[in-house]
Amino acid sequence: MAETEENVNEEQTPEEQAPEETPEAAAPEEAPEPAAEAAPEPEAEAEPEEQLSPKERRRRSRSAHTGETSPQRSVEERAAARAEARKAKAKHRSAYRARLRERRADRPAPAPVEAEPKASGRAKVRLGVVVSDKADKTITVRVDMARQHRRYGKIVRTSSTLHAHDEANDAHIGDTVRLVESRPLSRTKRWRLVEVLERAR
Repeated sequence: MAETEENVNEEQTPEEQAPEETPEAAAPEEAPEPAAEAAPEPEAEAEPEEQLSPKERRRRSRSAHTGETSPQRSVEERAAARAEARKAKAKHRSAYRARLRERRADRPAPAPVEAEPKASGRAKVRLGVVVSDKADKTITVRVDMARQHRRYGKIVRTSSTLHAHDEANDAHIGDTVRLVESRPLSRTKRWRLVEVLERAR
């Protein structure tokens, strides 16, 4: 019986015997493969890339340069390149302007604005006391103002002097007068005498 088993085993080809051995032998063969894959990773870690400063990188690139330069273009070639660039820009520009014209055509026209007559503002009026009437047709008037301070609320008194036009030389020192704003009559005169409210005693 042993002889028959040996004969049967001998008759089987190596291909037929392989499937019987594969379940046991396949497992050990597969295990080393991941180890073989993992082996290159430590090598990569063992050799980290050298971190160079920008200056050092520039120096190395210059040292590696062979010194050869590209051939210079002729004057005609440069002129032709410039002409091509100009044509390309002109084409781009004309397309852009055409798009703008289309957008403007699609937009509705604005309604015409009717010009309203300009309303003249009211002229300022000031009351003051004449302090000088020496000049001809001109009086100097002191205008006193008392107003409350915006932050502190205290009443602050201030005064300013105005030069006013007095055509008839009617006002004299000490008179209380009413002035109205006018066009510039001289370098300092921007006011005109309207009336004398109270004469000085």
